[in-house]
Amino acid sequence: MRLLLDTTYFLPAVGISVKDIPTDAPLKLIAKKHQISISDISIFELSAKGAKYVTTGKLSAERVTRGIRALVYDEKIGIIPIHDSMLLLTSFKLRNMLNDFIDCLILSSAINECDALVTEDTDILNIRRNKEFNKLLSTTKPKFEIQELEQIL
Repeated sequence: MRLLLDTTYFLPAVGISVKDIPTDAPLKLIAKKHQISISDISIFELSAKGAKYVTTGKLSAERVTRGIRALVYDEKIGIIPIHDSMLLLTSFKLRNMLNDFIDCLILSSAINECDALVTEDTDILNIRRNKEFNKLLSTTKPKFEIQELEQIL
Protein backbone atom coordinates (compact mmCIF):
# COMPACT_ATOMS: atom_id res chain seq x y z
CA MET A 1 0.00 0.00 0.00
CA ARG A 2 1.29 3.50 -0.80
CA LEU A 3 1.21 5.56 2.40
CA LEU A 4 1.77 9.23 3.00
CA LEU A 5 3.09 9.73 6.51
CA ASP A 6 2.26 12.88 8.41
CA THR A 7 5.17 15.05 9.53
CA THR A 8 5.10 13.68 13.08
CA TYR A 9 6.58 10.33 12.03
CA PHE A 10 9.63 12.02 10.50
CA LEU A 11 10.48 14.26 13.48
CA PRO A 12 12.86 11.65 14.97
CA ALA A 13 14.92 11.87 11.77
CA VAL A 14 15.84 15.45 12.70
CA GLY A 15 16.39 14.63 16.37
CA ILE A 16 12.97 15.39 17.84
CA SER A 17 11.27 12.58 19.73
CA VAL A 18 7.51 12.34 19.96
CA LYS A 19 5.77 10.69 22.90
CA ASP A 20 4.05 7.39 22.02
CA ILE A 21 5.43 7.36 18.46
CA PRO A 22 8.12 4.77 17.68
CA THR A 23 11.22 6.50 16.36
CA ASP A 24 11.50 3.86 13.65
CA ALA A 25 7.86 3.98 12.44
CA PRO A 26 8.78 4.65 8.79
CA LEU A 27 11.24 1.73 8.82
CA LYS A 28 8.61 -0.59 10.31
CA LEU A 29 6.17 0.35 7.55
CA ILE A 30 8.80 -0.14 4.85
CA ALA A 31 9.60 -3.57 6.35
CA LYS A 32 5.90 -4.43 5.95
CA LYS A 33 6.32 -3.69 2.21
CA HIS A 34 4.46 -0.38 2.24
CA GLN A 35 5.64 2.40 -0.07
CA ILE A 36 6.31 5.48 2.04
CA SER A 37 5.88 9.07 0.88
CA ILE A 38 6.30 12.51 2.43
CA SER A 39 4.82 15.80 1.28
CA ASP A 40 7.07 18.74 0.38
CA ILE A 41 5.24 20.75 3.02
CA SER A 42 6.29 18.22 5.66
CA ILE A 43 9.91 18.89 4.78
CA PHE A 44 9.20 22.57 5.40
CA GLU A 45 7.54 21.69 8.72
CA LEU A 46 10.55 19.60 9.77
CA SER A 47 12.82 22.54 8.95
CA ALA A 48 10.65 24.99 10.90
CA LYS A 49 10.36 22.73 13.93
CA GLY A 50 14.08 21.98 13.75
CA ALA A 51 14.86 25.71 13.61
CA LYS A 52 12.88 26.22 16.81
CA TYR A 53 14.96 23.57 18.57
CA VAL A 54 18.20 24.95 17.13
CA THR A 55 17.48 28.50 18.34
CA THR A 56 16.75 27.22 21.87
CA GLY A 57 19.95 25.17 21.88
CA LYS A 58 18.16 21.80 22.13
CA LEU A 59 19.51 20.60 18.76
CA SER A 60 22.45 21.44 16.55
CA ALA A 61 21.81 22.84 13.09
CA GLU A 62 23.94 20.00 11.70
CA ARG A 63 21.64 17.40 13.29
CA VAL A 64 18.57 18.92 11.68
CA THR A 65 20.12 19.36 8.24
CA ARG A 66 21.60 15.85 8.32
CA GLY A 67 18.16 14.40 9.11
CA ILE A 68 16.43 16.34 6.36
CA ARG A 69 19.11 15.32 3.85
CA ALA A 70 18.69 11.69 4.88
CA LEU A 71 14.96 11.86 4.20
CA VAL A 72 15.23 13.75 0.92
CA TYR A 73 17.87 11.42 -0.51
CA ASP A 74 16.41 8.14 0.77
CA GLU A 75 15.27 6.21 -2.30
CA LYS A 76 12.70 4.34 -0.18
CA ILE A 77 10.80 7.55 0.59
CA GLY A 78 8.89 9.30 -2.18
CA ILE A 79 8.52 13.07 -2.06
CA ILE A 80 5.23 14.53 -3.24
CA PRO A 81 5.48 18.12 -4.53
CA ILE A 82 2.67 20.42 -3.43
CA HIS A 83 2.54 22.51 -6.61
CA ASP A 84 0.56 19.98 -8.68
CA SER A 85 -2.71 21.55 -9.91
CA MET A 86 -4.99 18.67 -8.86
CA LEU A 87 -3.35 18.54 -5.45
CA LEU A 88 -3.86 22.29 -4.98
CA LEU A 89 -7.47 22.14 -6.16
CA THR A 90 -8.22 19.36 -3.69
CA SER A 91 -6.48 21.26 -0.88
CA PHE A 92 -8.64 24.33 -1.61
CA LYS A 93 -11.76 22.16 -1.24
CA LEU A 94 -10.40 20.70 2.01
CA ARG A 95 -9.83 24.22 3.38
CA ASN A 96 -13.59 24.44 4.01
CA MET A 97 -13.26 21.41 6.28
CA LEU A 98 -9.88 21.91 8.01
CA ASN A 99 -8.58 25.09 9.65
CA ASP A 100 -4.88 24.41 9.01
CA PHE A 101 -3.92 24.80 5.35
CA ILE A 102 -0.74 22.77 5.88
CA ASP A 103 -2.99 19.87 6.96
CA CYS A 104 -5.05 20.45 3.81
CA LEU A 105 -1.92 20.15 1.67
CA ILE A 106 -0.80 16.98 3.45
CA LEU A 107 -4.23 15.35 3.19
CA SER A 108 -4.58 16.42 -0.44
CA SER A 109 -1.14 14.98 -1.23
CA ALA A 110 -2.25 11.68 0.23
CA ILE A 111 -5.61 11.65 -1.56
CA ASN A 112 -4.06 12.46 -4.93
CA GLU A 113 -0.96 10.28 -4.75
CA CYS A 114 -1.42 7.53 -2.15
CA ASP A 115 -3.81 4.89 -0.84
CA ALA A 116 -3.85 6.20 2.73
CA LEU A 117 -2.68 8.92 5.06
CA VAL A 118 -1.15 7.85 8.36
CA THR A 119 -1.58 10.51 11.04
CA GLU A 120 -2.21 11.12 14.73
CA ASP A 121 -3.67 14.59 14.08
CA THR A 122 -7.14 14.68 15.65
CA ASP A 123 -8.50 17.30 13.23
CA ILE A 124 -7.53 15.15 10.26
CA LEU A 125 -8.78 11.96 11.93
CA ASN A 126 -12.11 13.61 12.74
CA ILE A 127 -12.66 14.66 9.12
CA ARG A 128 -13.46 11.01 8.38
CA ARG A 129 -16.93 11.69 9.82
CA ASN A 130 -17.50 14.81 7.73
CA LYS A 131 -20.20 14.33 5.07
CA GLU A 132 -18.62 16.87 2.71
CA PHE A 133 -15.27 15.07 2.98
CA ASN A 134 -16.83 11.67 2.29
CA LYS A 135 -18.64 13.11 -0.71
CA LEU A 136 -15.33 14.48 -2.01
CA LEU A 137 -13.71 11.06 -1.58
CA SER A 138 -16.59 9.27 -3.29
CA THR A 139 -15.97 11.31 -6.46
CA THR A 140 -12.16 11.29 -6.34
CA LYS A 141 -10.83 8.22 -4.51
CA PRO A 142 -13.48 6.10 -2.79
CA LYS A 143 -11.06 3.56 -1.28
CA PHE A 144 -8.80 6.17 0.30
CA GLU A 145 -8.25 5.80 4.06
CA ILE A 146 -7.02 7.91 6.94
CA GLN A 147 -5.42 5.73 9.60
CA GLU A 148 -3.47 6.01 12.80
CA LEU A 149 -0.10 4.27 12.99
CA GLU A 150 -1.31 1.51 15.31
CA GLN A 151 -4.04 0.60 12.80
CA ILE A 152 -1.58 0.02 9.98
CA LEU A 153 1.21 -1.62 11.96
